[in-house]
Amino acid sequence: MSEDYQAIDAVVNIWTTEALSHRPGWTDGFFVDKMKGKNDSGGISLEVMLEKMDEAGISIGFLVAAKSGRPGLPGSYHMPPEVVADAVQKYPDRFRGLIGIDPFQGMTGVRAMEDAVKNMGFIGAHLYPHWYELPPNAAKYYPYYAKCIELDIPVQMQVGQSMIYAPEQPCRSVGRPIYLDDIACDLPELKLVGSHVGIPWTEEMIAMSWKHKNVYLCTDAHSPKYWPESLVKYINSYGQDKVIFGSDFPILQFKRTIDEIDAFGLKPQVRKKFMNENVKKLYKL
Repeated sequence: MSEDYQAIDAVVNIWTTEALSHRPGWTDGFFVDKMKGKNDSGGISLEVMLEKMDEAGISIGFLVAAKSGRPGLPGSYHMPPEVVADAVQKYPDRFRGLIGIDPFQGMTGVRAMEDAVKNMGFIGAHLYPHWYELPPNAAKYYPYYAKCIELDIPVQMQVGQSMIYAPEQPCRSVGRPIYLDDIACDLPELKLVGSHVGIPWTEEMIAMSWKHKNVYLCTDAHSPKYWPESLVKYINSYGQDKVIFGSDFPILQFKRTIDEIDAFGLKPQVRKKFMNENVKKLYKL
């Protein structure tokens, strides 16, 4: 298959032994409870991940150097950007990096994000608003958004409900897609990506991506067979230029996700845009 027709996965979690050493202890419990499948808590090598990507017809994966919470919040961890940068350096044709945002790091975090882009090869920013219990239109994020505009990189953020990793202390869902309306109106030059489909507010996320030229929707973390029908229709028709593919591996497995998408019978040109062309244009690959 030509690389031009292969998928580009815009959301992938690095799952090496080194990467897992920086993640909290909820990993297996979360996947068993929420995702109906246990993942190897010992990790998998980059080579095994690439084999899985090849099997699914995925040419490139965006690895997330996540910053997902303050100390004390359930599931809190920061993935060192060096872990992702080293993987990208080892396989530059197969991986790209997204640098996480922690709004409570202030200008120190803004400068670190700039360094990651200019000196470590990261191509975009990434944000989990739920883990800060701070909606994405809050003032603390705006210095990061302004820097993203200067660097000409998109910022990807989880919208919809929070994924509850610790039931004894669940996080509030602060990522309503409608909050992107404020950001897009304030900063029309900022390239915004709402990930995780927006469930249970998918219609809201569709509306935001349709209204704003600079807002896009990413389909990661929720199995395609459970997507709302309105999302499939949006991808296959008037929203065909505004949606990008993601898995959030290993929350979703590569091949199973691609197979479920192909079961929709998308128009060939639409599938090419959704799986490949839209993300290439957005991230200037």
